[in-house]
Amino acid sequence: MAAPAPAGMRYLALGDSYTIGEGVDPAGRWPVQLATALRGEGIPLRDPRIIATTGWTTDELSSAIDAAEPLGHWDLVSLLIGVNNQYRGRSVADYKSEFTRLLERATGFANGRRDRVIVLSIPDWGVTPFGVHETSNGSRGPVSSEIDAFNATAREVCEARGVVFVDVTPASRAGAQQVAEDGLHPSADMYTQWTQLALPVARGLLAR
Repeated sequence: MAAPAPAGMRYLALGDSYTIGEGVDPAGRWPVQLATALRGEGIPLRDPRIIATTGWTTDELSSAIDAAEPLGHWDLVSLLIGVNNQYRGRSVADYKSEFTRLLERATGFANGRRDRVIVLSIPDWGVTPFGVHETSNGSRGPVSSEIDAFNATAREVCEARGVVFVDVTPASRAGAQQVAEDGLHPSADMYTQWTQLALPVARGLLAR
């Protein structure tokens, strides 16, 4: 006899290194921290199913979703993607079209409920020790302004579709030294700050 499915609401987290938590223990990943925090408030949200890998761009995430389907429906879906589009020098215009398709897919996974989808902004890796080194030696351009352009596009797409957009970029800039051992990816403490920003939003969405 098959084991019964675990009780609780289902959470799907889509993204890249920032969602899989490169360089931190699994418990330190922000989607896992978010689920833990919500359970602490009495909301029975399971730990997330994470579809994310370090280095993924929007099209690579979309391909991974194709490979993972059928994924069914989820009570909460989060999306954080785009930093590798910027890092590889891809255009904002291409990002907009690919991000839009991903957001539509995320909404589909949320059973068509836009009020059960949460998007996080792209953090600014340019202020990290790794990013400062990259820009100071002339190998990279103006990272922060490019990140702002990608985020402005994501925010625009979200607002047009009534999807909540949580801006974690200022926190990433204020905590530029809160990084993992690679000097680039956020530490668990930084992910805690993101969780604190996303928590009241997610709480409100799941109450609907």
